[in-house]
Amino acid sequence: MIDLAASGDTWGIPGPTFLRLYLVATAVVVALAVWHRLRRPAGAPGSVSEPLSPQQAAYLNGGPRLAVHAAVGGLRGTGAIGVGPDRRLLTTGPAPTGLTPLDQAVHWAAHQRARAGDLPGDQRVRTALDQLRAGLEQRGLLLSHERRAAARHWTLGLVGLLAIGGYRLFAGLSNGRPVGYLLLAMVAVLAALLVLWRVPETTRAGRVALRDLRRQHTHLSPASSPAFATYGAAGAAMGVALYGTVSLWALDPGFAEQAEIQRQAAASGGWSSGSSGGTSGDGGGSSCSGGSSCGGGGGCGGGGCGG
Repeated sequence: MIDLAASGDTWGIPGPTFLRLYLVATAVVVALAVWHRLRRPAGAPGSVSEPLSPQQAAYLNGGPRLAVHAAVGGLRGTGAIGVGPDRRLLTTGPAPTGLTPLDQAVHWAAHQRARAGDLPGDQRVRTALDQLRAGLEQRGLLLSHERRAAARHWTLGLVGLLAIGGYRLFAGLSNGRPVGYLLLAMVAVLAALLVLWRVPETTRAGRVALRDLRRQHTHLSPASSPAFATYGAAGAAMGVALYGTVSLWALDPGFAEQAEIQRQAAASGGWSSGSSGGTSGDGGGSSCSGGSSCGGGGGCGGGGCGG
């Protein structure tokens, strides 16, 4: 049914009509924002076909610094690196075979006597970290900077809707129009904005992969007092990747202390969003009880409409 604008309607638009348009626009913006963060990049597999390496898991779980610490843990587990009296890393032998690009970069930095805290800023290490991130993005486990920006772009549309709603609210109050339902709709828009503003880098597929890895490697948790001499360098690296540098302290507390590696536990942060939906209904589609119309100055069900 088409609502006919009454002479006193704000902006010449009846309250119920504006409210419906406002809610539809909100739903469209929210759907687009969610779609931009959930859609897979072109060429990404539908599922994680290959198991994650320790360094990939570390990057997903704690970013570049944790990936570097996982590489340090693996190299220390092989005995390839140590730390000198000056608290700088050093190599204790040639690089082992089968190293990843990040392992090679960290081993070279140790050969150059870098400090552990400075590793993420080393040029070779940064290049290896960029390659690691690109692979995770292609597998759909990390959101690229462009996709995060696109998701925030659509979230900014909710800011515009709040501004429009606020202007309509002020105009409706000035005209003595009922605005109760519009105010509730604006609260829902604000809630959606607060939920969607944060765009985590790790995708849902990445979080699922990390959860599965933790389930498979609960024996590497520091609380289980794992024997890293038994699990080897790969176990040491995976322990750091999943549980943070506390695992490196459990592996070799003397090395971790001398290398000035902070003792930190890693916890994967998941993104959850909830959409709040509102329904508005008038008897007969747009008519209000008591024979008065929302757009004509009466209260819709005793409450208020869209100004």
